[in-house]
Amino acid sequence: SFEELKIRLNFHLFIKFFVANAKTSGFTAVSLSQSNFELQKPYDKSPHERYSFNNGIHTFWVFANDEPHTITSDTKPRSKIQIRGYDYSSGVWQFEGEAYIPSGTDATSVMQVFGATAIMLRVYSAKLTVYRSPTVLENVYNRWFKVNVIHDVGASNVKVYIDGVQRYEGSGAGGNNHYFC
Repeated sequence: SFEELKIRLNFHLFIKFFVANAKTSGFTAVSLSQSNFELQKPYDKSPHERYSFNNGIHTFWVFANDEPHTITSDTKPRSKIQIRGYDYSSGVWQFEGEAYIPSGTDATSVMQVFGATAIMLRVYSAKLTVYRSPTVLENVYNRWFKVNVIHDVGASNVKVYIDGVQRYEGSGAGGNNHYFC
């Protein structure tokens, strides 16, 4: 039933990962394929029960009564993709994607830079937030918006852009190895 629905998140992955290169003044695109996407979903569900990929759109959903991603985990249920093959410990990296958040989604992570969790974008009460605060976008439900997150490891700095406008800058929270999910 709808009351059990915790999240259904569409990610239109025109994702490009970029790494700053001393030889260039900008970012260099990094290619992605399905082999770079590691799905995490409730351990007792098949992938198609919590994830689909159609016409370039990754769709994830989770129910409040779902199991965690492993039988031994004490975390809450999740459905997400972890980007593999591009873990990093230095440099300046950029995540770019488009997100669509259906109404009713709450207390849900949309994107994160993992590895001491440098940053986590979450939805609370129709607002996109960095952790619980500050708010970087109001009224997120039922529309597409563009997300760019730039992580400068050496400077321990993270910037968030929504629809091309910088909405946040803060500490990258440390850690030695990072990846996007």
